[in-house]
Amino acid sequence: MLFKRQISDLDKRIIFEKPVKTPNGQGGFVTTWAVACTVWGRILPTSAKEQRQSDQTVLTISHTISIRYRRDIRSSYRIKYKNRYFSIVSFVNPEESCEWLDVNCKETAI
Repeated sequence: MLFKRQISDLDKRIIFEKPVKTPNGQGGFVTTWAVACTVWGRILPTSAKEQRQSDQTVLTISHTISIRYRRDIRSSYRIKYKNRYFSIVSFVNPEESCEWLDVNCKETAI
């Protein structure tokens, strides 16, 4: 990410959710989501791709979400911002400084 990083740029309240397997009462499990942490972040769209799937147009938007560095976030988590959900693709620790964490993710809209 090529911007001068300042705490004041983290203007979005972002929720990281972790998957939780819950028994469904019939011997199986259902995946639900629980809040892992809530942080301030910056959301920057990086690219968009539109394609047809099953007679629908699907738009996939890639984003980089920048937050203060944390060690407790996993790739199995998802990100919630307002009524939007982002799946995590990868993490980048810029300059290996452990000050910032860039979370590369995708948002899908139908």
